[in-house]
Amino acid sequence: MARIIFLTDFSEAYARRLLLGIARYAQDMKQAWSLSRLPLSIRDKFGIESVVQWARKMHADAVIGQFYNTDRVELFARNGIIAIAQDFKKRFDCIPNITGPHVLAGKMCAEYFIRKGFRHFAFYGTRDIVWSDERCQGFRETIAAANPNFTFSALRSKAQNDLWYYDSLQLTTWLESLPKPVAIMACDDNQAYHITEACHIIGGGRFRIPDDIAVLGVDNDETICRLSEPNLSSLNQSVEQGGYDVARLIDQLLRNPGQQPEDVMVMPTHIITRQSTDIYAHSDPHIAEVLKYIHENIGRKITVRELLTRVPLSRRLLETRFKKSMETSIYEYIIRVRIDRVTQLLSEGMSISDAAVEAGFSDSKNLSRLFRKVKGMTPSQYCRQMADGHF
Repeated sequence: MARIIFLTDFSEAYARRLLLGIARYAQDMKQAWSLSRLPLSIRDKFGIESVVQWARKMHADAVIGQFYNTDRVELFARNGIIAIAQDFKKRFDCIPNITGPHVLAGKMCAEYFIRKGFRHFAFYGTRDIVWSDERCQGFRETIAAANPNFTFSALRSKAQNDLWYYDSLQLTTWLESLPKPVAIMACDDNQAYHITEACHIIGGGRFRIPDDIAVLGVDNDETICRLSEPNLSSLNQSVEQGGYDVARLIDQLLRNPGQQPEDVMVMPTHIITRQSTDIYAHSDPHIAEVLKYIHENIGRKITVRELLTRVPLSRRLLETRFKKSMETSIYEYIIRVRIDRVTQLLSEGMSISDAAVEAGFSDSKNLSRLFRKVKGMTPSQYCRQMADGHF
């Protein structure tokens, strides 16, 4: 039986989902694991030495915690205890981290907004925290590579212990300065909530969401996303699977103490659209209408002739305008949106054949060919890599 202590903030859905993954692993392995929660106040008031003492007193095999990078985490190993960092500011070198491909997360959010027709982008986050810095990097680099004429702005406050705090005047001044409509990625759902709060309360109605400002968070914390007005869109991550992989790592290290541990990767899966990004922004209202129609009807066959019934344009003019503004043909755009839909459905556990039907593909063979063209791999390969946490 493994005894594990959690030193983390259980008011966050991320920590609770990790715990669910660990519990699922113990159930699958038919092992009776003991999971104990330790408040962060122990570390803050008495230091990491007290956490080690608590772990020894409770005969813990492992401690999963939000450690400061100045904490002497090597004390755990000296006492025969496995330590795993739920990374706080920077990744640790001496112990494994629960982390993720944060640059990829930023890239996925940028591509999501670009497909919605935005030309102005911004990032809101915290400086000197690895997951915020790397998400900003992926978001910024993807936008710059897509079109040099796209605008980008960032507001990142200095990292502090109280990540709930923000300078409301600084935030509203920055929001007011941005060209509209603007697509904003926040480093997580908490920071995204700050934006909706500023627009709704402090902004005095000056900023409309999503008409003027579209807001996208990360982690898909259901409580935060649904408390927000309007409800927040968010990038979902395979956090529960990450907890499962953490438990598997602990199990392996207990069985093979000499094994070299590796970081556990929590993968971004798909974006869940709610009201805060439910818009298709484009200076050309006809292209915006076409984009909206494509996304709302992606599960069935869509023809250019059908799109022409939505806008007062000739076929040639529509195709020319679309190609110029979106830098792809209508057909290629529809295929990309369908592949994105399949990717989301596969991430949610749907079978390949069912995902093909749901996304409007005539058969799985056709899906496989187009999926490989867009993603560089087949749907089956994608599912395997997703399960292994390697993509």
